[in-house]
Amino acid sequence: MVTLEEYIREYFGVAVVDLERASRHFRVQKLSKDDFFVKSGRFCNRLSFVSSGYLRVYAFADGRDVTQWVAKPGQLLTDLSSFVFESPARWNIQALTDCEIFTVSKADYGRFGDVVKDWERLEKMFIAKCFLTMEERVFSFLSMNAEERYQSLFRSDPDLFNRVSLRFLASMLGMAPETLSRLRRKSLS
Repeated sequence: MVTLEEYIREYFGVAVVDLERASRHFRVQKLSKDDFFVKSGRFCNRLSFVSSGYLRVYAFADGRDVTQWVAKPGQLLTDLSSFVFESPARWNIQALTDCEIFTVSKADYGRFGDVVKDWERLEKMFIAKCFLTMEERVFSFLSMNAEERYQSLFRSDPDLFNRVSLRFLASMLGMAPETLSRLRRKSLS
């Protein structure tokens, strides 16, 4: 499992001395299954690193819930729009399992420039990586059919299919649960 310090060092390229200063601002937080990290309409004033467990990012549209993402160990988690622009959260973020997360408040995050050398450049890289992740997801929806999206997610993260409800994964992949079940059966035969 990737630790908070390993993640920060690898993802941001932070020097060890800066890493120690930055990691002091994170606090351990436990979430029980079904607890909310944030609910849509409220403000998300924290950024967290998922140490263990899985959390679903979703919203309601046309009378159904739509899963945007499932955060897993080794990933950062926030409602980025709410965190950055201090607007009401667009997403519900709910624990699918018991979770341990390391959380930094927006106020402490704002002080990273005082403790991490070259923070402005590193933060730009972080935002760019977030943007690239979303860009890749949009491209997959525009360029791949349902089977290709399923295969791509399964190749990149097969364990997700053993840990998260297929209903949520189907929604995240933009397909009906029945379609995902059919594709799984096909790939297993």
